[in-house]
Amino acid sequence: MIDPELDLTLHRIIRAPRQRIWDAWTQPEQFAKWWTPSPTITRVDRLEPRPGGALVTQMSDDGTTFVPHMDAAFLVAEPNERLVFTNAIDSSWRPAVPAPVPMTAEITLTDHADGTEYNVVVRHGNPSDRNRHDNLGFYDGWGSVTAALAELVESEARQ
Repeated sequence: MIDPELDLTLHRIIRAPRQRIWDAWTQPEQFAKWWTPSPTITRVDRLEPRPGGALVTQMSDDGTTFVPHMDAAFLVAEPNERLVFTNAIDSSWRPAVPAPVPMTAEITLTDHADGTEYNVVVRHGNPSDRNRHDNLGFYDGWGSVTAALAELVESEARQ
């Protein structure tokens, strides 16, 4: 259930099959191509799409110096349908105080006549964290990486 006081959402139709999107989310070499907004470069340290598995990335603006970006854990991984991860616990299952805010993200994939309906719900523990995430540019950030994801998988679908 979506709570507009606590959750931020993103919806897009991606003109590619669910399997391609799933692969882009679960294969490190694919994930690195779209996870951070360009021109930032992503390095995937761990990507274990299974309940309890790690999601650990670093990012670089110059391609040389990398800094931590995400240290999270997957909660749900239903192939080609749903991924849920949280940064409220880190990849070693320890409580975390992540920047900029603690969140749980749910990505769902469903068939659509034009490809795949791609839905993201990012849940926050309180309105302050939700509003902070929104004010920091949730829609620009998640929107741009979703566009990069779509571009990647749609171009593969045309090949």
